[in-house]
Amino acid sequence: QVQLVEFGGGLVQAGGSLRLSCVASGRTFSRYIIGWFRQAPGKEREFVAAISWSGAGTYYADSVEGRFTISRDNGKNTVDLQMNSLKPEDTGVYYCAAELAGRPGFSPNEYDYWGQGTQVTVSS
Repeated sequence: QVQLVEFGGGLVQAGGSLRLSCVASGRTFSRYIIGWFRQAPGKEREFVAAISWSGAGTYYADSVEGRFTISRDNGKNTVDLQMNSLKPEDTGVYYCAAELAGRPGFSPNEYDYWGQGTQVTVSS
């Protein structure tokens, strides 16, 4: 089992940057695929990025490809999401999630553990 806590949300102007961190508890963190999802008001939760257990494989939604970078440090039980060139449409609550699987999933239903979320607001 793993517990997740997100940090780093806030208010930023369009074109700015934020770095989110997901900190996990549990000695088996390195076995989990970690994903980032976001949910805007009135919308469904959507996939943003995911990273394999080793960090060698990274996956991005088309809407953030080239602007966001996901990375992990298994020694520190952390997964970071560096977000650059932010747009107002990036606004939402950002969640990190964990799953035990061979390949990262792109649907929230594929993830077993979730953090409480952190708010990101991008002003125009």
